[in-house]
Amino acid sequence: MTDDLFRSDAYLRECEARIVRIHEDGIVLDRTVFYPLGGGQAGDSGWLVLADGREIAIADTRKSKDAEGKPTDDILHVPAPEQAGLPSALEPGDGVTARIDWERRHKLMRFHTATHLLCHLVPQPVNGCSITPEYARLDFHMTDPLDKEALTAGLIRLVEAGIPLTVGAITDAELDANPALVKSMSVQPPRGTGTVRTIRIGSDGESIDFQPCGGTHVANTREIGTVVVTKIEKKSANSRRVVLGWAPAQ
Repeated sequence: MTDDLFRSDAYLRECEARIVRIHEDGIVLDRTVFYPLGGGQAGDSGWLVLADGREIAIADTRKSKDAEGKPTDDILHVPAPEQAGLPSALEPGDGVTARIDWERRHKLMRFHTATHLLCHLVPQPVNGCSITPEYARLDFHMTDPLDKEALTAGLIRLVEAGIPLTVGAITDAELDANPALVKSMSVQPPRGTGTVRTIRIGSDGESIDFQPCGGTHVANTREIGTVVVTKIEKKSANSRRVVLGWAPAQ
């Protein structure tokens, strides 16, 4: 399995690693800072830098799948389409530097944290999610209308409050005993190790949001910057979509 360093430190921009496997779907490393597509968050892009300085552009990162199509613990670094083939001398065991596109990743971290704030402002189950560098959206299972300006004002207030975020964990048994912690109806938190990673915004005594999540986040809400609600759509009789974007430059 790939040692996913981003789980414990989302601010790591690069790491030294060794190639485990190379096949037509991508490159598997023994350890990585690249986040794979999952939980609604887009996979990272960046570069694998070889010992001689050559770079392999990575366009996407995904979980490898087994023969039955189920995700495994291996992480695939998918070369960019314009990559003119992998260097012929590249072999398992070779050392590389895995380096993410930090500007893009940081946008994903900021948006992902903002969606957790949105869950606080709209305390309804989530039945769809997408987090990209340019926008993020949450689909809420609800029938009541939502106010775009009021939600934007709420987000700005929580961002400016500079609320710290902490990464923790609970056991599978604790999660089973508190199923309401899972806000998403469509994506279940990663399991398999006996514990489930959690994200808390605020303190135990004054928690703004607390839920299982495997994504990458900023350490403080102030780091999100100015995000606004750009659109609210009625997707169905019981679904409201809220789309977040970056505030226009002043």
